[in-house]
Amino acid sequence: MKTLPAMCLFAALLAAADLPHITYSKSFPGSVPAYVEITVAKDGSSTYREAADDDSPLRFRLTETEVAEIFALAERLGWFSQPLESSLKVAFMGTKIFRFEDGARKQQVSFNFSLVPEAQKLWDWFERIAETESLFITLERTAKYDRLGVNQALLQLQISQEHNRLVAAPQFLPLLDRIAKDERYLNMARERAASLAELFRNPKPAGSQ
Repeated sequence: MKTLPAMCLFAALLAAADLPHITYSKSFPGSVPAYVEITVAKDGSSTYREAADDDSPLRFRLTETEVAEIFALAERLGWFSQPLESSLKVAFMGTKIFRFEDGARKQQVSFNFSLVPEAQKLWDWFERIAETESLFITLERTAKYDRLGVNQALLQLQISQEHNRLVAAPQFLPLLDRIAKDERYLNMARERAASLAELFRNPKPAGSQ
């Protein structure tokens, strides 16, 4: 018998599956990771996989602003009803797929490289999400198995934030708070974790210094 929390989670996942959602996947053999799949539902609930058959994806939630921008770009692309591939001869950069699903409506388009501005912006959004989740996985693993390496993992997170590459920053808060309060970590790591947590809780308005 499922426990109440498990039942609530299952119900939430079913509800999210019924919402309009956008999926991005990239298959690029030889790269690390060789496969990425990200799904974003209209309510912000999202998943990240590094294998197509992964039935335990990393789950996180995008902010309302992030979701609105992603769905706005998809709408301007006609919900992926038109080709996006560039006619230019360029190096292979991985097979990318945008897919939109809303009930019985399903549309998708694949491309290697596109010159369509909205496609480039949406592509960058999903690349930023992939970078963010990779940082999360690294920080979580390092915090568990390599306490001396935590400060370096936090530094990479900080650099990503400073270059505006971080997405769904609040997902890091429980992990950052745990590091900041744990005396087993180096003081510099605890201080950096606390500083990042404060920044993610109270982000500066766009354009402020």
